[in-house]
Amino acid sequence: MRALLHRRRDLLEAGESERSIDRSVRDGIRVHVRRGWYVDRPAFDELYAEDAHLLHVISVAHDVRGEAVVSHESAGVLHGLDLYRVRPARVHLTTAPGARVSSGPDAFRHCTPLDAHDIVEVNGIRCTSLARTIFDVARTMTPEAALVMADRADRIWFDRTGGDPDDWRNAMAARIARAGAARGIRRARWVTGFADGRAESTLESVSRFRLHQLGFRSIRIQVPIAGPRGSGWYRVDFGLDDAEAWGECDGAGKYLDTDLRAGRPAEQIALDEKRREDWIRGTTGRRLVRWEARHVTSPAALAARLRAFGIHARA
Repeated sequence: MRALLHRRRDLLEAGESERSIDRSVRDGIRVHVRRGWYVDRPAFDELYAEDAHLLHVISVAHDVRGEAVVSHESAGVLHGLDLYRVRPARVHLTTAPGARVSSGPDAFRHCTPLDAHDIVEVNGIRCTSLARTIFDVARTMTPEAALVMADRADRIWFDRTGGDPDDWRNAMAARIARAGAARGIRRARWVTGFADGRAESTLESVSRFRLHQLGFRSIRIQVPIAGPRGSGWYRVDFGLDDAEAWGECDGAGKYLDTDLRAGRPAEQIALDEKRREDWIRGTTGRRLVRWEARHVTSPAALAARLRAFGIHARA
């Protein structure tokens, strides 16, 4: 990602003038990331929100002096966590009380002491550890945005260590307990307790949160269902035991993205999915409903989708 960034100083040394650099921004050839840092517009337009913020983080981290540590959702993108409906305008930094690093138009300072084990280095940038990052975002972000990060962090921890997921959850619970009555601690307790690394996408994380908001309490994740003889097992995203139904969420990429299709034509994928769903409905006697990202923008939107199939949480 660093290779996408251009420093003003480097552009000047390469022969560009102050005026030509400013004109390139006005003409839409480059995007101004922060004072003295730019990225080419075509490259910027291809970036996801996480990568766009990562460029901002890299440029701020390069310029900042002192002991500031990248934190909160800014540390999240360094750790490979996803942003949900968030495009941070400022990079979050955490410093010890009294440190000489002030907040600015594109950098926000949090003053709090950090233990040594809560500071790590990712790609040459000092940031909060994965656990500390989740502790911070779970207290300060919206529950759904925090849950997206917490689910992903749970999966990352498991992939790295191969340990029992309960060890991660217990460690997070202990951290939260030590924090006492810190701001947002009740939300952090809920988010980290509800997090589940089996969620395979942002959409699955948000869907699970919306289902909880709608009153579903018996939600199973990645439920295995035996397929026809010799075909192995199918997996269903959600078992909605409250309503004796199944739930599946996916986007258009499953049918349109050539990498996800693995060489299969979209028509074949659609046919395979129909056969799979017919089998699941027929052998389990349960309804199956699909939804997309637009159906989880609010609890009401998902409720309307489920209601169209006669599905609702039991009172």
